[in-house]
Amino acid sequence: MTRAKVALKAPDASRRLSHFVLAKLLYSAPGAVRRSIFAGIQYHCPVCETDLSRFLILHRSYHLWCPVCRSLQRHRLLWLFLVKTQIISQGRPRRLLHFAPEPCLTHRFAGIPHLDYVTADLSDPFAMLTMDITQITFPDNAFDVILCSHVLEHVSDDHGALRELYRVLRPAGQAVILVPITAAVTREDPSVTDPIEREKLFGQYDHVRRYGLDFGQRQKEAGFNKSAISAEEIARPDEIVRMGLTEREVIFLARKE
Repeated sequence: MTRAKVALKAPDASRRLSHFVLAKLLYSAPGAVRRSIFAGIQYHCPVCETDLSRFLILHRSYHLWCPVCRSLQRHRLLWLFLVKTQIISQGRPRRLLHFAPEPCLTHRFAGIPHLDYVTADLSDPFAMLTMDITQITFPDNAFDVILCSHVLEHVSDDHGALRELYRVLRPAGQAVILVPITAAVTREDPSVTDPIEREKLFGQYDHVRRYGLDFGQRQKEAGFNKSAISAEEIARPDEIVRMGLTEREVIFLARKE
């Protein structure tokens, strides 16, 4: 309801409403129908492995949606990164904790036979576990890999969340973390609680900060040995265009030594 209220008070309310209706109608159609409508060769979604005539711009001008699996740029980059680095596909049992699981990726992870896959979220009814990322209900050293994409910008105590991710990761484990980088340095103001003001200041009604590349320092303070990997390091220029990726997207790979 809050999302709808904010959208209706936005300057582009009519566009947001029309996009909401279009998305509802489109994604209620069977996947085979959407594949047929958007069949082409110019673009490719690596998540659902579909060749497409185009990606869709819905809700926000910088969002490029796959019309088949609903992946966004960050989902496609994340999947491409995982495939190319073989972090979860090394043919040996691995335990993966996925916070705020995206349906397009959950489907792919569920099909990996050697993966012990656990999903968690504070409010998503489709996640396996209801869990606060600042109070993870697993013992120390429980997971080989953690995925946390576009979660921490919603979390007031992101320092505590990072410490918890470090705690439940096994030695030599890896946390793959994405946050939107939309500022030179991280900006936050805990006193701002109004959803409309948060959208103005932080880009979305439920964001509590704008991150800068200094996000890596927060990982280091939590104990991680971290590195920042850009889209250009993961995909060739032609792949960035064909797969609808964003050049400025960054994946933070946090290792527990």
